Amino acid sequence: MAYKRLYSNKINKEDGIIYDQTIKLTYDKTSKKYPKKLRKIKYYDKEKNKTYEFLTNNFKIDALIIAKLYKYRWQIELFFRWIKQHLKIKSFWGKSENAVKTQIWIAISSYLLIAYAKKILDIDKTIYEILQILSVFSF
Repeated sequence: MAYKRLYSNKINKEDGIIYDQTIKLTYDKTSKKYPKKLRKIKYYDKEKNKTYEFLTNNFKIDALIIAKLYKYRWQIELFFRWIKQHLKIKSFWGKSENAVKTQIWIAISSYLLIAYAKKILDIDKTIYEILQILSVFSF
């Protein structure tokens, strides 16, 4: 990848951030397709003894938060997969942050109520089966 470093942002090396640079792509084809500035972050993970480089167009979030998001991206993916499988959220009704959070919290609350009822009533069916029965009986 051909790029030019425009400037480096202030970092705290104790956090594991090696550098946080603002760059611009210089190769003819890529610079025409993406003429805006990008952010290149290099992060050292002490736990895994690995160095990572991240490229983003987000300049609002702190470099350490971006590094942590990338580091934990698989856990985030697993969380959303669990949500799809267990909470039966096929799509979000709203697109705002508040709408998504509200829908997830309602689904989690419903799931926990069913799990609690299953435990208290000592029901031998799975939570999935209970949810299926409830969805039929609600109509």
